[in-house]
Amino acid sequence: MSAADVTADTAPFFSSDSEADGPEEQEAAAAAGRRAEGAEPAEPASGVSPVRALLTVFILCYINLLNYMDRFTVAGVLPDIENYFLIDDSKSGLLQTVFICSYMFLAPFFGYLGDRHNRKYIMSAGITFWSVVTLASSFTPREHFWALLLTRGLVGVGEASYSTIAPTIIADLYVGGRRTNMLSVFYFAIPVGSGLGYIVGSQVSNVTKDWHYALRVTPALGLFAVLLLLFVVQEPKRGAVEARPDHHLRQTSWIKDLQALSKNCSFLLSTLGFTAVAFVTGSLALWAPTFLLRAAVFTKERPPCTEGHCASSDSLIFGAITCVTGVLGVFSGVQVSRKLRSRTPRADPLVCAAGLLLSAPFLYLAIVFAELSTTATYVFIFLGETFLSMNWAIVADILLYVVVPTRRSTAEALQIVVSHLLGDAGSPYLIGFSFLTLRCCSVKCVVTMETFLLAFSKSSY
Repeated sequence: MSAADVTADTAPFFSSDSEADGPEEQEAAAAAGRRAEGAEPAEPASGVSPVRALLTVFILCYINLLNYMDRFTVAGVLPDIENYFLIDDSKSGLLQTVFICSYMFLAPFFGYLGDRHNRKYIMSAGITFWSVVTLASSFTPREHFWALLLTRGLVGVGEASYSTIAPTIIADLYVGGRRTNMLSVFYFAIPVGSGLGYIVGSQVSNVTKDWHYALRVTPALGLFAVLLLLFVVQEPKRGAVEARPDHHLRQTSWIKDLQALSKNCSFLLSTLGFTAVAFVTGSLALWAPTFLLRAAVFTKERPPCTEGHCASSDSLIFGAITCVTGVLGVFSGVQVSRKLRSRTPRADPLVCAAGLLLSAPFLYLAIVFAELSTTATYVFIFLGETFLSMNWAIVADILLYVVVPTRRSTAEALQIVVSHLLGDAGSPYLIGFSFLTLRCCSVKCVVTMETFLLAFSKSSY
């Protein structure tokens, strides 16, 4: 394989060659050549100083944390929302489904813009809009549940503008092992932010006795993030740190971008695998605290929630578990992949697959033991989420090293569309509908059994 081919859109899953370290080695060789010629530039190839590049990663990580905090704050106060609007599980599941659908369908638009225009300005506008809409959703009156659905859908506009673009900025700042490390920092924010969403949502609701205040925390933090983006973050040069040939840095039409991505087997397979992850995490994230609360009521560990405010420790505990398991999972996944990479170029996909296979039985056991032991349920959730989190940073790294710089935002957008369309866009509603169906069937079974026993008792006389 030629040097030019190493950096093209290829499929290292089926090849003995890995692109993971190719760009880093090329950059080192290019830098050595410049030093030998006495032409070492005064600034890094990306055009961003090392200190500012590091600050950029931390700012993007902070915004990603806010992104997931906001997404799962609703899940942390879901029982309160159901009682406030007098809705059932299928309708409350729509809150996540509407958001994901908006986020999913807008991602290609922002992916197109992100490959062609200044990325920090696109993100700044999107986050500002997201913060304003989130704040507006916290003033929804009781009789207008549709307004909450609408505002949650509009939140997806801001998140689509960020999630499709932020990883590509990191890719233009670092390569190789350093890129993997920085992506690990960035993707720590997914489980940690999700966990903080449960914690902040439930605790703010407990303190104020009003779930509306839980939705007013992230907007203020989001506007601060916009200021950091505008005044600290600097737009890096696309693909400059990778020393790619010129034809890999030329813009092509959106149709040609899609055609190239459709032939990239590594990208397609990693996207399909991530879709399965999205289906599981979407339903687990929204329904786990509510499921645990109902299991505790079933086992008579706590009384049923009949008031407007359902104070529960389950969101707090589940949020803490999600934070810890996220850090452990992302860190362990990256470290295991790094050690295996010296033995096989397929280390990244193998680690992702192993994590998912190991998580499945533990998540199943968590469901089975919910009616028997709360402690065992939490232990199995802890193990299942740890293995599930091993793939977050690795899947992102795979995309960035198998796709050329000029179509990475489009690739991120396409991955978002597929993984959410077939994954967590429908899973929260499907699980909510299943809950409702099972509860109705349970009630019907109980009524039928009572009728049968009553009839039998009468006939015995």
